[in-house]
Amino acid sequence: MPRGSRIDIAGAVHHIMVRGIERRKIFDSNVDRDHFLHRLSEILQNTGTTCFAWSLMPNHFHLLLRTGNIPISTVMRRLLTGYAIWFNRGRNRHGHLFQNRFKSILCQEDAYLLELVRYIHLNPLRAGLVCGLDGLDKYPYSGHSTLMDRLKNPWQETEEILGLFGSDGDSARRAYRMFVEQGIDHGRRHDLAGGGLIRSAGGWEGLKLKREEGNYQRSDERILGDGDFVSQVLSRSEETLEKRQALRAIGMDLDKTASRVSELMGIKAEDIWAVGKQQHIVNARSLFCFWAVRELGYTMASLGQKLSLSIPAISKSVVRGKQIAESKSLSLIGS
Repeated sequence: MPRGSRIDIAGAVHHIMVRGIERRKIFDSNVDRDHFLHRLSEILQNTGTTCFAWSLMPNHFHLLLRTGNIPISTVMRRLLTGYAIWFNRGRNRHGHLFQNRFKSILCQEDAYLLELVRYIHLNPLRAGLVCGLDGLDKYPYSGHSTLMDRLKNPWQETEEILGLFGSDGDSARRAYRMFVEQGIDHGRRHDLAGGGLIRSAGGWEGLKLKREEGNYQRSDERILGDGDFVSQVLSRSEETLEKRQALRAIGMDLDKTASRVSELMGIKAEDIWAVGKQQHIVNARSLFCFWAVRELGYTMASLGQKLSLSIPAISKSVVRGKQIAESKSLSLIGS
């Protein structure tokens, strides 16, 4: 059965899992890992994406991300494509590096954030890459060492996580470390990486108990959360799709979007399509990119071709355009 399309809404938390093709290694050395992390840091900062947890394993990696205004598919495409090209070029290698498309589970933040942080950061210990929690504390290829203040990774969000354990930094780290230590005996948490309602209910026994209580919840393989959360996510996703369809139905396309931007920003519509670095034109083009991607659903790749811009440039424009729209209270449809 083919997999459904990804679900992504602004501000959503995603547990990302990526494996090497045929479970082969994707990191041969620390040089590979360091390059991957450098690329990851640039992409996260350029796209306004938050990283709560991460771990690099020999043949796979985990990320726990909260999307900003750039879709998770765009973030991951830039990360995986760029790293695969670099990896292959250095080895005179050709072909796919990663197994199929990446796995992404949209997660209910209040219920699962800390559980996922712990689960992801314990991966190196469970795999025997480090010896005990002391080894994990200083292991450079898991976000745990950053939360323990042993390593500095400015692109990793630590204050929000540690703030859940206390207001004082040192005591919060001790409480967080104790929380991680308590998870060592939990083993592999299939309920956090498995599928659908069974996962969200805590396994078959949890699901059976809920049904015995007459509690039948909506589920979706792409979402980790209770029935109410699943319904809310699907509803928001459907609203976005319906909004885009409604805009297309009234004939809103790129040309009309450019006309709307020119009207609001006081420039000629053709200036949006021309090459120019004057600030007022850059701002107008950014607003255009934001509405084209987030309101009309155009991909950054297709928009980049039309504007003769790279995907990273489009990505930055979307972020800038969102800021402009919000600061000036501008809308695509209006008087």
